[in-house]
Amino acid sequence: MATNAADYKDEAKAAANSVAESAQKLSSEAQRSFNDAAKRFEKVVSEGLDQIRAQSRTYADNAGEHLDDAQRYVVERVKEKPLVAAGAALGVGLLVGILLASGRNR
Repeated sequence: MATNAADYKDEAKAAANSVAESAQKLSSEAQRSFNDAAKRFEKVVSEGLDQIRAQSRTYADNAGEHLDDAQRYVVERVKEKPLVAAGAALGVGLLVGILLASGRNR
């Protein structure tokens, strides 16, 4: 019966070693998969940021051009009718002042 007990111990040790090896393989495979997924995620995010940067440059350039056009338009109108422009500026200033003053009274 002692040999039977020794055989069971050997089988148990072999099974434990097999389980430990399997766990080690699974752990290393999971680590590899995680690293691969992290690299893919980093690549996707990097490409997305590059695309956003390119689009934002285009939008900024476009907005800058429109701003320049608007500035030229306003300057031309002010040169054509300076008194109307001064009156409009005075009116806007007066309205803003009234709005700010009414907020303080409350």
